[in-house]
Amino acid sequence: MTTSLADHLRALPDEDLVALIRLRPDLVIPPPADFSALAHRAQSRVAVARALDGLDQFTLEILDALRYTRVGHSSSVEAVLALTVQSGVEAARVRAAIDRLRACAVVYGADAALRIVGAVDEVCSPFPAGLGRPAEELDPLAGALVADAAGLRRTLLAAPPAARAVLDRLAAGPPVGTVAAAGLQAESDSPVRWLVDRHLLVAVGRDAVELPVEVSLVLRREAGPLGQLHPDPPRIETPRREPAQIDRAGAGQVLELVRNAEALIEAIGQEPPAVLRSGGLGIRELRRFAKTVGVEEQQAAVLAEIVTAAGLVGEEIVDNKRVESVFLPTVAYDAWRAFGIAARWHRLALAWLTMTRAPALVGQRDDRDRPINALAPELSRPGAPAQRRAALQVLADLEPGQTAPPAAVVDTLAWRAPRRNSRGASAGIEAGLAEAAFVGLTGFDGLTAYGRLLLAELASDAIDPEDPLGIASPEGHAPGGAAALLDKLLPAPVDHVLLQADLSVIVPGPPEPTLAGELELLGQQESASVYRITTDTVRRSLDAGYSAGDLHALLGRRSRTPVPQTLTYLIDDVARRHGGMRIGSANSYVRSDDESVIAEVLADRRLQSLGLRRLAPTVLACRHTPARLLEALREAGYPPVQEDSTGAAVLTRPKARRGSPRPTWAARVVEDPTSSVRLSAPRLAGVIDQIRRGDAAARAARRAPVTVRANGPSGSAASHTEALEVLQQALRDKTRVWVGYVDAHGATASRLVRPVSMGSGYLRAEDERTEMLHTFALHRITGAVPESES
Repeated sequence: MTTSLADHLRALPDEDLVALIRLRPDLVIPPPADFSALAHRAQSRVAVARALDGLDQFTLEILDALRYTRVGHSSSVEAVLALTVQSGVEAARVRAAIDRLRACAVVYGADAALRIVGAVDEVCSPFPAGLGRPAEELDPLAGALVADAAGLRRTLLAAPPAARAVLDRLAAGPPVGTVAAAGLQAESDSPVRWLVDRHLLVAVGRDAVELPVEVSLVLRREAGPLGQLHPDPPRIETPRREPAQIDRAGAGQVLELVRNAEALIEAIGQEPPAVLRSGGLGIRELRRFAKTVGVEEQQAAVLAEIVTAAGLVGEEIVDNKRVESVFLPTVAYDAWRAFGIAARWHRLALAWLTMTRAPALVGQRDDRDRPINALAPELSRPGAPAQRRAALQVLADLEPGQTAPPAAVVDTLAWRAPRRNSRGASAGIEAGLAEAAFVGLTGFDGLTAYGRLLLAELASDAIDPEDPLGIASPEGHAPGGAAALLDKLLPAPVDHVLLQADLSVIVPGPPEPTLAGELELLGQQESASVYRITTDTVRRSLDAGYSAGDLHALLGRRSRTPVPQTLTYLIDDVARRHGGMRIGSANSYVRSDDESVIAEVLADRRLQSLGLRRLAPTVLACRHTPARLLEALREAGYPPVQEDSTGAAVLTRPKARRGSPRPTWAARVVEDPTSSVRLSAPRLAGVIDQIRRGDAAARAARRAPVTVRANGPSGSAASHTEALEVLQQALRDKTRVWVGYVDAHGATASRLVRPVSMGSGYLRAEDERTEMLHTFALHRITGAVPESES
């Protein structure tokens, strides 16, 4: 008969061990030495809590039923079935829930003797199934009341409505409630005082009361001892739309996302915002960017988080002494702009899905009552990626075309993982769904077809969980099926424009990369599809190396409408004046064939700080560099260009500054680092083989006579830590164990004892042969071996 979890795990076939490790990969990171270490890790408080976090509401209810029906150290399937039959739940569903608990090693053993790992009682409610302690244990008078079944019913029927409401609430669980101290005073006529006086409730403290289990069972008579069970998730309304309609809505938002992301990054590049000393982006800067991009502040915060997580925006130190930094576009942004829209969206969507950030918290107050800024460290939430994907998975489980409102998604997640999705998590889930719509993964509360593919890619080996964005690899991550499907939904890139008489340029679709670069240089973007040509944009094109003829040819080639005459005149007029003034180094100089222009510059008070000197009627010298002189003249409204030592015009586009991405923001795929490791079949087989070999070696060593030397039990490879693990297991199972120790005189000895308690640096154990209680200092214990393995 199995008496310990280590024995149970040792007896499992390899395929069952593989299933366990896939459910709980944290148990083998790092690989344990043997099955005793594996069992100890599986029963630790943190590991058990993590396992229970992934269980649905019904499975947790069945676990409570096992705890409630436990006699001694074990329960049975039949005892649970006898309780659940009253709730109308099929036996097959109960057995399936127990099998899920067995699969993750929360319970183990035969049907007639199911054992629950000890840490379950530590991480779960102390009241299984929401039932309190027996009345006799709480108060003898309450015990006398429940012993008289007829009297108990009469007392319940006589309860006032307010008092009955209190009883019904406590009967649903948990059975303990708190009340103001005045509610328990003798002169009070509160409902709680009425119940306490009649022993239906028992005061267990100055402001706490408890409902005896016998009273709960009477109140639960119709639903059964376990109360109402929830074998099925809550039903949700799923309005239906055409799948193509959902996809079109999502694709339209994709265009907005990519355009807004590019506009935000360009705005950051033009006026790099400073990184706050506490980290993050200032509130004023965020408002400025929101206005520039044309979105709300909260959406601007989401955009900033996404482009930073995608590695398109980073930081650069501008003052090493003061350690001041600014946000800047990265080199990856230049490569990203060369991709198609679907590929660009793919990177942004993956960044949002995998980033450990919570943009919804921007603007809220931290524990010091300070506002939380975008890109600030306080926005880090390790559980955010798993929560986003869990919410989207609810939509993915629906049929294509079915939709679900956010409230329905919250209710479903509360059933699927109630420990993880408590009431406080609803705001985060709803915020995640709103962000999913902003990113373009959903439309009309339904998941798009390419969104389903992206979730599938993320769950498979198509994306490296350690580098989901492809930042680490030189070639980057190649977009998969989601981007290919989205590309078919998006309008085809266009290579032409429509020129209007008001000098506006209409782009009848997403521009191809070459056209997009030309439009960025020649026009000022006003909306997703409208640019405007101005004097400044024409001069910017001439500065980049275009001539007037080049611009005329470009517009004639790209425009499907006639080029307006006003635009032709504008280009010729700006080109005629462009380059009429030249700058060189003297440190620098200004020269012009027009003497009146030179005289005007020399007399301009705005330029007096430059210290200009006339060298000739057409030449001025300056002590500043050509770049500084060029900037000052342009700020004053003059149209100069720079020339080299041969007198040729230097027409170059200014080099954009670039920052370094934050590599730590390319987040793990799931919330727990131990769960992000996807163990392949060969690696799983190797881990299991390593555990079996280590266990065989340990058992062979333990079969030797247990004699103790100064450094531990002879033949035992167990360390001091492993010895403590064995003692903790023996304490849970109430089994005997050989303990090797060094006494106060330095002599070594061993003793067969049954542990009673362990804490404060001491082990207290009973020697059943002498009926004596011994106390061992933990630091003097050199080894421990279970009696069954000695």
